[in-house]
Amino acid sequence: MNVREQILEWVERDRESIIQFLSGFVATPSPNPPGDTRDAAQFVLDHLKAQQVPAEIRCAKDWLPNVVASFEGAQPGRHLVLNGHIDVFPAGDAGTWSRDPWSGAVEDGKVHGRGVVDMKCGTAASIWTYIYLYRLREHLSGRLALTCVSDEETGGTWGAKWLVETFPEEFRGDCMLNGEPSVPNMVRFGEKGTLRVVFEIDTPGAHAAYTHQSANAIRLASRLIEDLYGLEGIEVRQEPGIRQALLNSADAINAGLGEGAADILSRITVSVGVIQGGVKINMLPGHCHFEVDIRLPIGATHAMLIEKIEQIVARYPQARFTPVWTHSCEPTHSPPDHEMMGILKRTVTSLGMPEPAAAVSLGATDAKHWRQRGVPSYVYGCRPTNMAKADEWVSIEEHLHIVRTHALAAAAYLGA
Repeated sequence: MNVREQILEWVERDRESIIQFLSGFVATPSPNPPGDTRDAAQFVLDHLKAQQVPAEIRCAKDWLPNVVASFEGAQPGRHLVLNGHIDVFPAGDAGTWSRDPWSGAVEDGKVHGRGVVDMKCGTAASIWTYIYLYRLREHLSGRLALTCVSDEETGGTWGAKWLVETFPEEFRGDCMLNGEPSVPNMVRFGEKGTLRVVFEIDTPGAHAAYTHQSANAIRLASRLIEDLYGLEGIEVRQEPGIRQALLNSADAINAGLGEGAADILSRITVSVGVIQGGVKINMLPGHCHFEVDIRLPIGATHAMLIEKIEQIVARYPQARFTPVWTHSCEPTHSPPDHEMMGILKRTVTSLGMPEPAAAVSLGATDAKHWRQRGVPSYVYGCRPTNMAKADEWVSIEEHLHIVRTHALAAAAYLGA
């Protein structure tokens, strides 16, 4: 049997089923927060069972189910893990959308709705890949596992992290393939890290007319914030191979994510996302709270940033800070010349697309949980069209391309 031809034949035959599955998946809301993904997980489980594919739910928290499955090929070999997440961003104000955020509408050659890009398109590709390769298991060597997880949007503690720590023999693997949005002209071998920090400033406060009696907590916060933005000027040293890969992928990254994206891949970036302070306009504020998201390029570390933050905060005796470790992670990367990278590049070009560049992601994914444990992990997915914005959508043809690429690449890795 020609495995490649069979997979391509099935994708073409199942075209409408693939589209309708993605539509129904999007139409089953799974916003995080609040994070209850039980309906969406059941939707996935029911689909796998309808395709006569054994699968099950495993979870540490009832409202955060993970749909998992695995099988052995006919011959011994390597262990590949497919990973995608079920939870998605909240929809926000439905009034800003052109249609119901949870419609899953199939219109104008697109599937619409919250989470279709991040990342139900990619998770669906993992699901169909698993279905097709399960049918072809007698032609494969090694082991294939499927992990459709909850909790990615809030760090993965009870999703990917819990699975690889609790069931390492089943879900750690020798390599991991993920379908997070990445733009089809890139295969992501690494990602920037995150450091999330909460700051509190306390002063006595006073009547607004008596500014001589107390420092203004909001004014101090403004000065501290400006100093924190100075972290963006820290020079980060990178391994020559990583630096060269980033230089080689600069055009592809700018083309896919917008001009300027490549410039910040090797830089620390700072974003103050929340600031709260004051009670009334004629009261001098005695408290200010703000939250900062810092992104670390490969080569930077939490320890490096914490040291710099301590030096800055030392100039503000009224201030204190607390890192949010549950939502922070170090930068991670896998070898940019790994076999899976080559397989993905060859697969994409064989499907008539330009060869994708080896790149690093600006955002975080569950791939970090595998990379932190030494498992090479690679991400190939759709364009991030309106990701985290109103009117999120994915092109049907692009979705089908992601399905074909994942299925063919996984089969090739498993010896077919």
